[in-house]
Amino acid sequence: MRIISFLAFVLVLLSTQQAVAQQQITSSELKNLAGQPVDLAQVLQDADLTVISFWATWCKPCQSEMDAIADLYPEWQEELGVQMVAITIDTQRALSKVPGLISTKSWDYIILSDVNNVMRNQLGFQAIPQTYVVDREGKVLYSHSGYTSGDELELEAKLKELAGK
Repeated sequence: MRIISFLAFVLVLLSTQQAVAQQQITSSELKNLAGQPVDLAQVLQDADLTVISFWATWCKPCQSEMDAIADLYPEWQEELGVQMVAITIDTQRALSKVPGLISTKSWDYIILSDVNNVMRNQLGFQAIPQTYVVDREGKVLYSHSGYTSGDELELEAKLKELAGK
């Protein structure tokens, strides 16, 4: 019975990994903080690897993750050619808090808004922070949900692996 349970667990794990590998970010029109449309597929063309983090102003773990990444991000840009896109899922009403929060942080990221949850629905995630690493074509290469201290180091190791460094 243990062997059957173990095999079932392995199959579930493999199917989950395959589902992540098959996820694709298609052309999605988001907005920048000025309210102008931005095609995420075009943004992805600017780097071999893009870290996409979904967050909200009310989410303290999201802010902790983005603060931790901010310390590593300049090195990732220089050594790995990585770009960071932070997509807020704040509602239209809460969106007004985003610029104020950003101005108090040292986040040098591309900040976009998904107030209509287009990307959230497309990718099917429930909790934030939700972090993805994608290639130029929008193929999801890595996915991580939630944040605890040290997750940024796991992300860095994954980026180095994907960049062949």
